[in-house]
Amino acid sequence: MAVIILVVAAIDQATKAIMLAWLEPGVPVPVIGDWLRFLLLFNPGAAFSMGENSTWLFTTIQLTFVTGVAIAAPRIRYRWQALGLALIAGGALGNLLDRLFREPGFWFGHVVDFISVGGFAVFNIADSAITVGVVVFVIAMFVDERRKVDA
Repeated sequence: MAVIILVVAAIDQATKAIMLAWLEPGVPVPVIGDWLRFLLLFNPGAAFSMGENSTWLFTTIQLTFVTGVAIAAPRIRYRWQALGLALIAGGALGNLLDRLFREPGFWFGHVVDFISVGGFAVFNIADSAITVGVVVFVIAMFVDERRKVDA
């Protein structure tokens, strides 16, 4: 799990560094017309920029989650649950690093977002990992519950 968490966070931070060097904030760069484009934004809130005045709360939640997964990891028995939690924790760690070390300052930093799909929210690799991780974890929970019922 630790390897997955660190790889996800590293890929997230590397892609953010590339986009920060390449893109101008707020200037879209089409990849597939208007459907997929790169658009550099700095998000103080959560998904869809909700909670813009609660950056400290999201930082605290992400730190707590990553720490909790690290503590619980040795007791997680099911591979797919572990994968889901590792993807979520890796994404949380990627965004946590932004909140800790980016402007406007420690604990209140804004998350770098740059992937824009259609009229949907602008997001990053960490957000994608969190979303995929939640789907994997929920499916794993249902499959594992089904195994218990069938046993």
